[in-house]
Amino acid sequence: MGGLPGGSRDLSQHQPYAQALSPLDIGHLRFRNRIFVPAHTTNFGEHHLPSAQHLAYHRARARGGVGAIIFESIRVHANSLGRPQAVCGFDPACIDPFRRITDAVKAEGAAMLGQIIHLGRQVEGDFERTVSWGASPIPWSISALPPRPMDEFDMEQVIEGHLVTARNLVAACFDGIELQMAHGHLLQQFMSPLSNKRDDEYGGSLENRLRFPARVLAALRAELGETFCLGIRISGEEYAEGGLGIDEVERIVPMLARQTRIDFVNVSHSAYVASYSLATQMADMAFDPAPFRALPARIRQSLRADGFKTPVFAVCRFTGLDEADTMIAAGDADAVGMARAHLAEPAIVRKSIEGRADEIRSCIACNQGCAGMLERNLPIRCLINPIAGLEGTFDEPEALPRGARHKILVVGGGPAGLEAARVAAALGHDVTLWERGRQLGGQLRTAWLMPKRANFEAFVGFQIAALARLGVTTVFNKDAGAAEIAAFGADRVILATGSTTTPMPIPGSGPVFTLPDALRAPDKLGASVAVFDRTGEWGTLSALEHFADLGKTVTLFVPAASYAWRTTIYSTLANSRRLRERKVRIATLRAVRAFDGGTLEVEDLSTGDIERLTGFSALIAVDHNSADQTLYLALRRAGVPVMQAGDNNAPRTALEAVYQGHMAARAPSLQRRHARHEK
Repeated sequence: MGGLPGGSRDLSQHQPYAQALSPLDIGHLRFRNRIFVPAHTTNFGEHHLPSAQHLAYHRARARGGVGAIIFESIRVHANSLGRPQAVCGFDPACIDPFRRITDAVKAEGAAMLGQIIHLGRQVEGDFERTVSWGASPIPWSISALPPRPMDEFDMEQVIEGHLVTARNLVAACFDGIELQMAHGHLLQQFMSPLSNKRDDEYGGSLENRLRFPARVLAALRAELGETFCLGIRISGEEYAEGGLGIDEVERIVPMLARQTRIDFVNVSHSAYVASYSLATQMADMAFDPAPFRALPARIRQSLRADGFKTPVFAVCRFTGLDEADTMIAAGDADAVGMARAHLAEPAIVRKSIEGRADEIRSCIACNQGCAGMLERNLPIRCLINPIAGLEGTFDEPEALPRGARHKILVVGGGPAGLEAARVAAALGHDVTLWERGRQLGGQLRTAWLMPKRANFEAFVGFQIAALARLGVTTVFNKDAGAAEIAAFGADRVILATGSTTTPMPIPGSGPVFTLPDALRAPDKLGASVAVFDRTGEWGTLSALEHFADLGKTVTLFVPAASYAWRTTIYSTLANSRRLRERKVRIATLRAVRAFDGGTLEVEDLSTGDIERLTGFSALIAVDHNSADQTLYLALRRAGVPVMQAGDNNAPRTALEAVYQGHMAARAPSLQRRHARHEK
């Protein structure tokens, strides 16, 4: 086999990850180690079929040493397709492209499983003009349509769809199948009292609510036989009032196991409802992951108490093999899934084994490139790893053959400049970084003043360590002009000087702060703070909670009909709950017009009326940053070979800044992969 040295041999001799790296038998299937990539939506599908990008993406992670990969949400029926990028399993046209993927993954030494799913009420038919099905006519969000309650004929269609899909996956040489019974999709909609209000034999008692999901599972086992690997993914908690809780799920899993042979239980959590529950599914850096890790431990205990030795998998916010090893060694799980961690670092297992932990790009759970793109129906990306989702186009810089050595000057040490310097040095160039201040990190240094955004400090720390390891020359307190930059004589200048905070002109004599100034000096704000936000970005959203945690009374005014409109609901739904707990007031369709320190004048944009509000000690006015093009234009006019990257190009978020820095570093000899990699 390919992949790690020795193929799929036992790697438990390699310390300190002996538990995580030991092989695991899942029924008649063996994982070479206990780290797997769980199913996660990529939006890489094309015409509802797996794509070449799927192949490149999963092969990179198999090559990186993972024990197994579970392919994302393979739809079993036409009214479960949803977005065009969703992949179907019921059409035989899927077999050949799937076979190319399974062949590639298994050639690298990893096992390949497929998750099969019907999403139920989450798919409203906007793309395919179908009718959604559910256990009961209860919509998943206030803006959604109620699904049609399923009858016996619908249930038979869904069962047959699972069977047809399973046959196609077997034909495509998958090693195993995971039945999706989690995340509030169709089968969980039947199990949960939150979404199942039926009064027939499929509703009411737990045994009745479990009846249809159990039928699907039993039919799959009969179709696949006793030796084929078949497991389930289940939510241990819905984190929603009136929904499934761990006490009930502890009963459900052994009940299913007593009826049908299950080769593994992959324990997740959440339900796809527009509430706090959904935000737990891809818990961001503000969450403590400990409660999620208690769920697989309890389900494993319940199975063992019932006499089952079924392997139990754990997921959510595992960022390193040390965490996985601890979980497995404690007997709380048999394998650990790492989705976002592998998005950030495809070779996390290989680098851990080889003692290259300092080269691992650790996920910081920012949710900006993964959940953020997912919500927009765009291919997922990663702030930490700019070529995630582009594996078919770009190799890792370290893997490329060295060309001519260039003299590169990077001006600015924020997220764009750090990435540009790191990648240029990894490509073998002679790199110098000039930073105007005394520290690297740029505007991210302001972000981690808020404890719930502190993971950005770890990312900057990784970048700084990488520059030292790669021999980048860093010069601080260097505020250079066009003449000095030109005199340096670089073959390429990457201008990453960032953007400038734009003060918002607010009439009146009251104290008005920019967001960075407020974060640096919160004591100057007083006890009652008004925030006027025109950006809808992460910074303001995080600051609201931060100032409330400091004991301040906080009110947000936004001119839009909602707030935090440029973030993702996969995080914002949790923020909303925390802001509610902290009594943060949110006033939409409001624009601050004046502040004299005693009275805040606010326009109601729905009526044009002016409201005069008192009691605020300070106003924080948040507007989009601005970029100064003077230096860039001067360099262009002087004939200096210069490129812009990050906010200097146009103010955006760190996601765009890191990507632009990465691509600017590749630009002098942009080396593309050739079609031979996909053949």
